[in-house]
Amino acid sequence: MRQKFLVLGIGNVLFADEGIGVHLTHYLQQKYRIEGPHQLDFVDGGTLAHALIPMIAQYDQLLVIDTVHSTQGAVGNVYFFDFDKVPHHIDFQGSAHEVEMLQTLNMMEMVGDRPPTHILGVIPEVLEAMSFELSGSVRRAVPLMEQAFCDHLRAQGFTLTQQADPDIIELARQACDQEASHEIAV
Repeated sequence: MRQKFLVLGIGNVLFADEGIGVHLTHYLQQKYRIEGPHQLDFVDGGTLAHALIPMIAQYDQLLVIDTVHSTQGAVGNVYFFDFDKVPHHIDFQGSAHEVEMLQTLNMMEMVGDRPPTHILGVIPEVLEAMSFELSGSVRRAVPLMEQAFCDHLRAQGFTLTQQADPDIIELARQACDQEASHEIAV
C-alpha cells in the first residue's frame, strides 16, 4: 500500500544553528533524486509548529529534522530516534520552537492524529539572533545527519541517487538572505 511520507525541516534560519532543520531539508532535496514505492514530500516548517497540524495529519510517516538538546551530549552530536522512544537525555529545551514542536506532536498524539514519527537532530552551538552562519560543529555533523536520513529512507524502500553537490553553507546564506529581505518588505 502506497504511503505518504513527510520530511519536515524545523527551525529559525535567522538564529544560526537553529536553522539546520530547514537548511538540511533544502540540501537533501537538491542533492538527491528520491524514488520509491511511497509518496515523499519535503516541507520547510520554519517555526510554525501548531499551524502544521492539519498538514502533518495527512501523512502516514513523519521525519522531523531539527536541533535537539541533550543533557549528556556535546555540541555537534547527531541523534536519530523514534519519537515514541525518546532517549531519556533528550529534553527538547534548546529553543522555543523545539518546545512548540514537542507540544504539537504531543497534542497530535492525544487526539490520534500523529503519524509514526522519527526525529533527526543535532545539538546546536550557536543560537544567536541575526547570525546567519552555521557553526563548524553543526556543519561537521551534516554528513552524519545525511547518512541517517539516507539509511532511514532506504529502509523504507526508497532509492536515493545523487543528482547535485549543493553547498549547505551557501544554501543557508540564500535562505537567510530571502528571510531577511522578506522581513524588510513586511
